[in-house]
Order: sequence, then structure tokens, then C-alpha cells
Amino acid sequence: MSKTSKRMKQLYTTIESNKFYSVEDSIKIAQENAKAKFDETIEVCLSLGVDTRKADQNVRGMITLPHGTGKIVKVAVFAQGDKLKEAEEAGADKVGSDDLVAEIKKGHITFDRCIATPDMMPVVAQVAKLLGPKGLMPNPKLGTVTQNLKEAIENAKKGQIEFRAEKAGIIHAGIGKASFETKNLLENFQFFITAIKKAKPEASKGAYMKKCFVSSTMGPSIKIDISTL
Repeated sequence: MSKTSKRMKQLYTTIESNKFYSVEDSIKIAQENAKAKFDETIEVCLSLGVDTRKADQNVRGMITLPHGTGKIVKVAVFAQGDKLKEAEEAGADKVGSDDLVAEIKKGHITFDRCIATPDMMPVVAQVAKLLGPKGLMPNPKLGTVTQNLKEAIENAKKGQIEFRAEKAGIIHAGIGKASFETKNLLENFQFFITAIKKAKPEASKGAYMKKCFVSSTMGPSIKIDISTL
């Protein structure tokens, strides 16, 4: 079992273990505890009352946060013909077809988002087993299989995030950097929570949002009073 570092022990002294905090207070504490040498991400962890083993209880979507994420997002695009130029002009970091497949097969996955035009999906399918586990497989439901490459690339670059309930109904998402103004992080948080509420499956019974925590990348988790959501 790993030992808790002196730094983490010190950070935990700033939090009352049995206390549930308001959203604003939890974000402020997370920012204050972000003392690493890099600009830490403020992260949200939600526990939902869904059974992800059942197809009718999946919770997944894509949203563009009002104040972005503060992260530099590298975008790869599968396209051909005129769409290649459209993708390049829109700011894609990598554009290609079979050449991009070959690069991915070699293990060179140096991008954070993958977008494709519909006609390129048979090509993308060749590396589905490599992209899928990393959450990079283009999906029409998420807007990453589209003819409108310009809009998809711009959205990805300015702070679009994907959320997906994993095992035990857990969702993790970064809502911005510790250096952001607290009010901007709060607005991003509220926007994210609203999206999760809208994505509630009809088949979900009982309490939907069960637990919620906020933390910085290297900091301890702060429990949020779920009734305030």
C-alpha cells in the first residue's frame, strides 16, 4: 500500500473529512490546494445511479464549456479531397487517410480528439481497436463524424469535452485550470452538471446523482453537498 506524502497530508488538513461543501467553496478549496509546479486541472467526479452494463442506462455526451478547459487540444482528422484543405484551414493538427492509419498502427497517437467525414469511416475502422479504448473513435452521436469539419475542429479546440459513465456509474471530467477565475470554474461546473441532468436515462430509477467530488489534479477530493445540485 502506498504511503500518503507529507504534502498530501498537509493538504488534507485544509478539509474537514466529514463535511459536505457548497460547489463554490469546494472549487475555491481545490484552487487553493493546487500547489504543483504546473497549472493543475480542476476535476469533477460524479457517482450516478445507473447500471452501465445495460444499454438503456448509458450516460454519454459532448459539450462545449462556456469558458473552455484551458487545455491545448490536438485534433486529428480523417478526410480526403476538398475536405483535407477544410480541415487544415480550420486548424487540425493532423490530417490524412491511409497515411494516418499507418501512423496510428505504429503507436503514434499524438492527438486528443479524432474527427472524420462519414465516407472515411471504413478507413478509420482499421484502427478502431486502437482508438476505441482511448476514447478517440469518431462517433456521429458526439459530432465527431461530420461533414462540417470546421465547426467540429473549432469546438474541440475551444473547450469541448466528452463525458461518459464508466463502471459503477462514475463520470470524471476536467472543468478548467486552477488559474481560472473561480466564477468561470463555477459556470463551467454548472454547465457540466446541467448536461449530465439532461442526459439522464429514462430507465434510471431512484437517486440519479449520488455523490459528487471536486479536486485539483494533485490535490485531495472535496465532497459536495449533493442536495445543492
